[in-house]
Amino acid sequence: MPKDNENIPFLGPVEPSEPVGFSAEQMIRCEECLRANPPTRVTCLYCVAPLPLTETAARLRKPVLHPPEKHQLGYNNILLPQDQAISTEVVNEAAALLKLTPENLQQISSQGVPLPVARTASREEAELVFLRLRDLGLQCLTLSDDDLGLSNSSVKRVRSMSLEDVSVTMQDIEFSWADIDLILPARLFETRFEIKERMTRKPEKDILDTNEFFRDEAVIDFYIAKHSSTWRVSANGFDFSCLGKEKSLVANENIGKLQRLIVGKASKAQVDESYNRVRNLLELVWTTRPETQSSGWRRERPGKLSVGIATTKSNEVQFTRYSRLRYYLSAIS
Repeated sequence: MPKDNENIPFLGPVEPSEPVGFSAEQMIRCEECLRANPPTRVTCLYCVAPLPLTETAARLRKPVLHPPEKHQLGYNNILLPQDQAISTEVVNEAAALLKLTPENLQQISSQGVPLPVARTASREEAELVFLRLRDLGLQCLTLSDDDLGLSNSSVKRVRSMSLEDVSVTMQDIEFSWADIDLILPARLFETRFEIKERMTRKPEKDILDTNEFFRDEAVIDFYIAKHSSTWRVSANGFDFSCLGKEKSLVANENIGKLQRLIVGKASKAQVDESYNRVRNLLELVWTTRPETQSSGWRRERPGKLSVGIATTKSNEVQFTRYSRLRYYLSAIS
């Protein structure tokens, strides 16, 4: 009697379902921590130090696109308007590199203005993205946060103005209307969620109170010749007495009147209203991150403690970065 396994046909070797790894010769040793890394990486997997570039690594390297932390310097890859339409093959390949969908990348390229397509914490990764996009025939620019002039002191908040026929004075600085080079209006949105919890011995805390707030504010950024700062007028923090009889009781109406007045007086200035149009596309790369803060412990009554936590999300940092980008590009053009 034949055995059951005698009639099983020979199918040959089975192909492995897992991707084949790299050989020991292909691995790249980090010069800082001496650990081996795949040749596809730009920075060390363990200590984030830049890895030495070899011939094999130059072909295999892929950007990780790890975003920087809040305190870290960021590097931004800016896609410039293209001279001709981008083919579907290039869009698909570039989208896979940038970890975007082809539809999103197509939308970015169709806006006609320079927009970010990648933001990393490593200059080496940003340069790799630049080279890969250049090889695909795409025009791009790599700028660090320092190149854009982003710092806590880059934005000067204007509280009042003194308007004359040929000049304007603010914060003890007088300049002519002809000195205004660039005007960027925008809307800032902020959501704030507050929660108050009572500490208990249970795994979950007792929620005592919750509140949610939303703020929508119009702002105007403008740039003055020979001054690298961003001058910002906010609807809720400005004294509109400079409007005289035109001043109304509604802040959003006043800032609209002020914008029209500035645009009319600064006839040589470029008015850039693109932010509100491209804000959703900026969110793909320059994502608005929520920030959580604690108001500290409070004693409700003997033996009962509570804590307040507030989470805030605002697009102000995103707009500041875009505003500085538009100023940088206008200054070098």
